[in-house]
Amino acid sequence: MSGLARIMVARGAVVTGSDMVDSTPVEVLRSMGAQVAVGHDAANLSLAGELPTVVVTSFAAIPQDNPELVAAKEQDIPVIRRSDLLADIMEGCTQVLLAGTHGKTSTTSMTVSALQAAGEDPSFAIGGQLNRAGTNAHHGTGNAFVAEADESDASLLRYRPDVAVVTNIEPDHLDYFKTHEAYFQVFDDFAARVADNNGVLIVCLEDSNTARLGQRAIARGERVVGYGSAQAAAQYPEIPLAARLDSEDVSAAGTTVTASLRLAPLRGESSEAGKSGEANNETIDVTYTVGTPGHHMVLNSLAALLAGIAAGGQPIAVAEGLGEFTGVRRRFEYRGTSPAGIRVYDDYAHHPTEVNAVLGAAREKVNAEGEGARVIACFQPHLYSRTIEFAEEFAAALSLADAVVVLDIYGAREQPVEGVSSRIITDRMADDVAVVYEPDFATAPTTVAGLAQPGDLVITMGAGTVTMLAQEILAELDTLAESDGSVGADGDEGAR
Repeated sequence: MSGLARIMVARGAVVTGSDMVDSTPVEVLRSMGAQVAVGHDAANLSLAGELPTVVVTSFAAIPQDNPELVAAKEQDIPVIRRSDLLADIMEGCTQVLLAGTHGKTSTTSMTVSALQAAGEDPSFAIGGQLNRAGTNAHHGTGNAFVAEADESDASLLRYRPDVAVVTNIEPDHLDYFKTHEAYFQVFDDFAARVADNNGVLIVCLEDSNTARLGQRAIARGERVVGYGSAQAAAQYPEIPLAARLDSEDVSAAGTTVTASLRLAPLRGESSEAGKSGEANNETIDVTYTVGTPGHHMVLNSLAALLAGIAAGGQPIAVAEGLGEFTGVRRRFEYRGTSPAGIRVYDDYAHHPTEVNAVLGAAREKVNAEGEGARVIACFQPHLYSRTIEFAEEFAAALSLADAVVVLDIYGAREQPVEGVSSRIITDRMADDVAVVYEPDFATAPTTVAGLAQPGDLVITMGAGTVTMLAQEILAELDTLAESDGSVGADGDEGAR
């Protein structure tokens, strides 16, 4: 919401709004000229001296009995969703939309960073804050508009993309969709909207559900290209391979990626011989570095590379620009190092596949450093429905860590479910992992710090309030170092 507000202010609109608490985004909006109240009240509708022409809300986050929404409806002021506004402000631009169950924010951020480093100035709206740009949205001077396409409430069907990326598809948000089939269908409907705009659909060939989406789109006559390894591409020969991953070399500094690009299918050009008798089989080999660890981030970088080129960027410049990507808030975000060399990171991972990818990346990082460090996770489950649905999968994913502290479930918009706690995860975890169920949020930093040993990597994970703990864990580690010069225990006492 704050990102779209920034863009509207930059475009000269009168913007007012409210939030529950003061924050940096609120202060930034005020500095730009927006009027933002703290606390929700019907009177906030008149902050500008007159009633607004429209009220924008996130239906997933704001209850319908919110006093400002109630007042708007009583006074016949149109109430629209965030996605409706985003669709409107993208009109007239080359719309680049990035969708998928996982990786939307990282891939969108990579695309923006690469285009900016390549000398382009795209408008963008991202679900997280770019470290490089220091913001989550921008009103650019270029023709491209890059944004996330969120499927959680089917709002991605509001957009008409010229370029669309689907990173992966895995059942999620079943509190809204109810069935796996309904969740998969929303991506097929999204792909059809790409075709309606004569655009190109870019799919990951290393994800079977996404590749099959591409197959169905091709069968409907839509233009589709893929990215991934040669082995993955061989399984889906009908999908033109636009970016082939040739190698990835992991080191402590990051992952060096080598890939081969075929631009004809991406641009909608035939690779068959034309009047000149020569086929358009142009290929370009590129090498760049991805600073954020993990194979999933390598795949995201390929998606961003193709999206950036399709948006008008020069291939070599976009590839080089990927090396300028410094990450995004809450995506393997480095938060600090203790006196004992214990590094603390924070990540938004809240689905088993995301937890698996992040902990796998953490393991890859410490292994590349070769100093025998352990991985310690502090995880806060998000939503009762998701925890119940994926308890077994969460347990398996978290077992990739050496030690795990699991907090109580962050219910967000859901009410507690009687008899359900995070123990349904911890009780299923592997016996060789030190596991602590920590129901007291206030003591969690002490619990995590007590498990850590010099050189370890600690990562807080979840979509809720767990992000607040990273700095508190660092402070607790500092306190331990000052008190007796020692850090950590063996991590087994009190486990489970």
